[in-house]
Amino acid sequence: MHDLVSAHLFPLRRFALIVFVFSTLSLHAADWTRATVVTPRDSTAVEQKAVSMLIEEAARRTGESWKTTHSAADAPLIIVGRRSQISSLLPVEARSQWASTPAKASLPTEGFTVKEITGNIRVLIIAGNDSRGVLFGVGYVLRKISFTKGHAELSEKIDITTAPQYPVRGHQIGYRFKNNTYDAWTVSMFEQHIRDLAVFGNNSIQVIAPESDDEKTSPLYPAPALDTLIGICKASMAYGMDFDLYYPEMAKDYSNPATVQAELVKSEELFKAFPHIDAFYVPGGDPGHTEPKYLLSLVEKQAAILHKYHPKATVWISAQGFKEDWYSEFYEILRTQHPHYITGFFVGPQSRESFASQRAKIPMQYKLQAYPDIAHAMHSQLPLPLWDTAYSLSEGREPMNPRPMDETEIYRYFAKLHSGFITYSEGVNDDVNKMIWDQLGWSAKSEPIDTLRDYSRYFIGAVGQYNTEAFAQGILALERNWAGPLLTNSGVNETFTQFQQMEQSASPEQLRNWRFESALYRAYYDVYTRNRLLAQTSQEQQALSILLAADKANSMTAIHNAEKAIALPASPIYPEIRTRIFSLADNLFRDVGLQLSVKKYGASGIERGANLDRVDVDLNDRAWMLHELNAAAKIADDTLRLEAIHKIARYTDPGPGGFYDDLGDISHEPHLVLGHGWKGDPQLYNTTINGIADKIPDDNLRVSWINYAETLYDHPIEMIYYNLDKTQHYRIRITYGGEDYTVPIRLVANDTMEIHAPLKRDTNPKIVEYDIPQAATATGTLDLKWTRPNGIGGGGRGLQVAEVWLMPQTK
Repeated sequence: MHDLVSAHLFPLRRFALIVFVFSTLSLHAADWTRATVVTPRDSTAVEQKAVSMLIEEAARRTGESWKTTHSAADAPLIIVGRRSQISSLLPVEARSQWASTPAKASLPTEGFTVKEITGNIRVLIIAGNDSRGVLFGVGYVLRKISFTKGHAELSEKIDITTAPQYPVRGHQIGYRFKNNTYDAWTVSMFEQHIRDLAVFGNNSIQVIAPESDDEKTSPLYPAPALDTLIGICKASMAYGMDFDLYYPEMAKDYSNPATVQAELVKSEELFKAFPHIDAFYVPGGDPGHTEPKYLLSLVEKQAAILHKYHPKATVWISAQGFKEDWYSEFYEILRTQHPHYITGFFVGPQSRESFASQRAKIPMQYKLQAYPDIAHAMHSQLPLPLWDTAYSLSEGREPMNPRPMDETEIYRYFAKLHSGFITYSEGVNDDVNKMIWDQLGWSAKSEPIDTLRDYSRYFIGAVGQYNTEAFAQGILALERNWAGPLLTNSGVNETFTQFQQMEQSASPEQLRNWRFESALYRAYYDVYTRNRLLAQTSQEQQALSILLAADKANSMTAIHNAEKAIALPASPIYPEIRTRIFSLADNLFRDVGLQLSVKKYGASGIERGANLDRVDVDLNDRAWMLHELNAAAKIADDTLRLEAIHKIARYTDPGPGGFYDDLGDISHEPHLVLGHGWKGDPQLYNTTINGIADKIPDDNLRVSWINYAETLYDHPIEMIYYNLDKTQHYRIRITYGGEDYTVPIRLVANDTMEIHAPLKRDTNPKIVEYDIPQAATATGTLDLKWTRPNGIGGGGRGLQVAEVWLMPQTK
């Protein structure tokens, strides 16, 4: 542990210097520690809630409570109200400066002005264009004030007039067994989360109906689902936010009138239960799976019932999970019938047509919203396409995943196509991403580092000798931890050192702050994974060297020595780091209900954020090698035993002049055509993904059987070989491996020569060999394309290829 830290002292010093220099840049320092908050007597309930938020959150951080009044008092003053009320609340000597603030002919909804007036009297004005504008103006001030115990300071003078660019900026809260956090929350915890989101400009909260593709209850529920959802609704209303209902149609056959009638009765009971619904969202799939003509007919009837109880509620539908012919039917209905009961459509996961394609084909009278998955790193709508296998195996599908730079790229790519967004989330693992999206929804030009600075300032505060820039830069460093091959990414250790130093300087309150703990957990987990990968890679290479050097005389000794070389150590490496990972997991469950383990905390499954259960997963082929070596040791004949040993050691060897690609391993797939890349294709319709199955090497599986190259829907997996021997005859060996479900896969060379007809994998993995016609390599170039049947709906996955050998045959 000491060696690990000391090896990176220079990067840490450089980091600390940057933070120190940043902290000296501000020339303006205004003390608001003992301010008086002035509000009008006729404030609305939402405006009063905004003022309570301002006072309570300031007191929580400083230990001091700002006084409130309805008329000007001793400075410094914080004046909070609607724009039309501000002048009458100001001291006389401050009114001229406020009067000089440019007035616009029209005041955009939700907009605000925050202006600091200095001189003989110091006043901070928060003027909303409406009640929500007051709320978001208060949130802006809370993000900009630096709070410490007994102190509140604005380091820069504020004078800003702003309004949101997009009208819908929301997040889905799934109170259900499947998510990684929310099922452990009380209504008061949800209200605090709603408040936190409001501070960053969020204006919509979406909940999932109590019945979806999940268990009806969770062992962690503190209250029944409907009671909690109604509580969330009331909390949203208190802050003036929209409350939206996401309602999957889960029955199997809506062509049956009896099924439709039963669904209408169930949905009406839910509509009546909620005090208010602003929007009704129905996915075509994920979950559910209903043909468009039946789906639209059902939603029309539900909309009529909905409007009996909530007359202004809007109605939104998605085409998720549709097959190709269903999309044609869907567009035809919209084009010819123009359903009046639909407000618009949302584009989410499992959409086989891109956002741009849907916008081009859906009549412009309908708005489009984004429904982005910001929670998942793989097996998802917006995965990390080139994620290192070690992370995929250990941290898994739903890790702590701050991706500020990536999320900004994704948002801006789609910004011109949508009228707002509701993000898909499964808990707090994507907390940073939520705030990034909220600020981008306010302005697509917002820079992620500015949001991270606000996030650090508001949620974390200065950490010992490190100011808030330290944590903001640390989040960026965590994102860089996931870039490129892990073996060569020494920045992971630097990031760990930065966070460890902040941890050692943190206050007791910060060490119980779940957002700080979340970042620590990621930093510890990343460095532990990298150091395990380094150690296990070295072990495997040592074992392979022993086996390659074996001869008949010492084959049994070679087996014994290779087994020792590849064996797990008697105790985990870096035990202090591992112990801290477990203690942080305990703390996160205690402090926010985050379920990082199935057994310890009641997570619904490994893929639902429970990566503590994978912290020691094998990152090499240890188990497979031991299994094969055990079999080889049982061979009595020395010659045959040696052949078995060398077969293990030379598993990937394609022979002289041959090629081996471990598809799914970003360091060993030189012939794979990656396609557009995620920046030009965030939904990855024309980009190859490095994926991984829900399996682990510990189960006697090679890592190369578990990871794979994958493309979505109708896009082929493609490999190209150049400068081949034009006179040579080649043979191809393929490992079809991956997830347990599969689709028929066809392989064609140079677009004209079928290597094999559609083949459905019946084992996992399935290794096959075929001759390559010499005509296919006669030019020295070979182009291979794997395809799946066109037109299939669902998630688009299933075309998965794990390994490819191109092997010259003896002339």
